[in-house]
Amino acid sequence: MAVAEHASPPGAGGAPGAERPTFAIVPRAGLPLVAVVIGLLIAAIAGDWLWGLTFFHVVGGGLWTGVDLFVGFIVGPIIGRMSIPARIEFSIRFMPKMLLLMPMLVTMTLASGFQLARHLGYIDPAFPRHAWIVASFVVVGVMATVALGYLEPANLAVLFELRKPQPNGLVIDKLMKRFVYTAGITGIAQVATLIIMTRIAS
Repeated sequence: MAVAEHASPPGAGGAPGAERPTFAIVPRAGLPLVAVVIGLLIAAIAGDWLWGLTFFHVVGGGLWTGVDLFVGFIVGPIIGRMSIPARIEFSIRFMPKMLLLMPMLVTMTLASGFQLARHLGYIDPAFPRHAWIVASFVVVGVMATVALGYLEPANLAVLFELRKPQPNGLVIDKLMKRFVYTAGITGIAQVATLIIMTRIAS
């Protein structure tokens, strides 16, 4: 899936013949890590392994929160001030990694979190903080829908546009803005999740 591009994308403002790095839409080197993580997650769920479920939920949720906040509030404003050619260069190096990272973190967090809630009786309506659990399900469900149904398609669209012999820099710019704005929205939702989770824990 690796491609090498030598043409400057329309609207990118680069010099004709400027070379873009070879890149792969799916970084194959990361696939074994994803397979190991998902395999261990399945084993923890199948074995109803409390420590394993807690580990995956805490680590997955922490990384998901950190990535969303970092991309939404730090990387996003930086990208917004870049020229289109610089955004293209950034996208080639950044987007393929996000294509593997985010679905893995979302899967880790949601699957282990639900199993943990079931194991500890948090989804029982009699649980004293059941309303907070429902609120967390709603917020996390919205974030997962945005991440997998909106963010990832925008990510893929950028990468497929970059594979074209003559990528359209303006299209890439528009898609990158969608990606960054959406990451900012999920970052705000992550703050709400932190409030809910600390409330439940306390």
